[in-house]
Amino acid sequence: MSSLPKGANLPVPAASVRVELGWTAGPDADATALLLAGGKVRSDDDMVFYNQPSHPSGAVRHGGKTSGPAGVVDTLLVDLDRLEPQIETVAVVASSDGGTFGSYQGLRVKVVDAVSGAEIAVFEPSDATTETAFVLGELYRRQGAWKFRAVGQGYATGLAGLATDFGISVDDTPPPPPAAPPVSLSKVTLTKQAPSVSLTKRGATSGSMRVNLNWRSQGFAKVDLDLCCMWELQDGRKGMIDPLAKQFGELDRPPYLLLDADDRTGARDEGENLTINLGHSSEFRRLLVIAAIYEGAESFAGLGAVVTLLPQGSPPIEIFLDECDVPRARTAVIARIDNVNGELVVNREARYYAVKGRKGGKQLADEDYGWGFRWTASSGK
Repeated sequence: MSSLPKGANLPVPAASVRVELGWTAGPDADATALLLAGGKVRSDDDMVFYNQPSHPSGAVRHGGKTSGPAGVVDTLLVDLDRLEPQIETVAVVASSDGGTFGSYQGLRVKVVDAVSGAEIAVFEPSDATTETAFVLGELYRRQGAWKFRAVGQGYATGLAGLATDFGISVDDTPPPPPAAPPVSLSKVTLTKQAPSVSLTKRGATSGSMRVNLNWRSQGFAKVDLDLCCMWELQDGRKGMIDPLAKQFGELDRPPYLLLDADDRTGARDEGENLTINLGHSSEFRRLLVIAAIYEGAESFAGLGAVVTLLPQGSPPIEIFLDECDVPRARTAVIARIDNVNGELVVNREARYYAVKGRKGGKQLADEDYGWGFRWTASSGK
């Protein structure tokens, strides 16, 4: 499908759509949806993005970010039939995290039928310069039907400036504990150069932290990944959250970890989620967050998996699994969370394991990190 010219519009013949912000090269960027009535949001709840991933109505959700050979894609999911009658427009916004849009290559927004996967519209803005935020397009209601318009309006004031123009009250600095802002726009991406962050220093000392694994990468059919976690408490007890062994955990008693579901189809937009009860963080000694390919892919290479840690009252933390150089690696150690003298610290690991002889990837990770489990063919570990 050819790119729409700026200002053009066309009908959206689908009840629900997937809106994909993509680029092939450039700094990190984020997709945001603003639900507008009369050109403004009604409240801060009408902003959906990585740190506020679902609208109260359930009609708009942030689907997560993936990376692969074709670049990076950040996704919004819009159920047009569920949008409240007052909502006339859903503005699709892109914000740059550390650069201007003039430095991006292959910047695009794509609207796809969420059921059939058919492309409905593509817009590729070509006149970006010093902008750090863009209204790329908008889904809007006309005479009971929905259309998409290619907008391409840039802002040099970033997402905070753009959101303020639409009536959002924002704070783009990390909050001092224990207070939390109405909408926090800051986040952390752990990399080789900056591999660790303190949850304690960022105010994540209570409530829960959701660990989300998402893998909806283009170029792959349905892929099933399992989210696992080796855990050890201060009193020496240890074990493993592992859906293959039907070990899903408990949130309000040891191990204070709970896996919400095991997605055997690879079709859940939400991916898999592990919840950590930070109210018991003093009882943790260490945690090791692991992803394992069950079926649908031979390796993490090119899969575009991303893990997002979402602590309450603190900005999200992203870890991309996009640098796998181990052939047929079907297990990835994502992150290690250590209790260091009462301070909870997240360390990016991004280590990959392929089967070696009779040893699976999780067993090899156990040996490297010294959990000391006893492994058998029927243990599920």
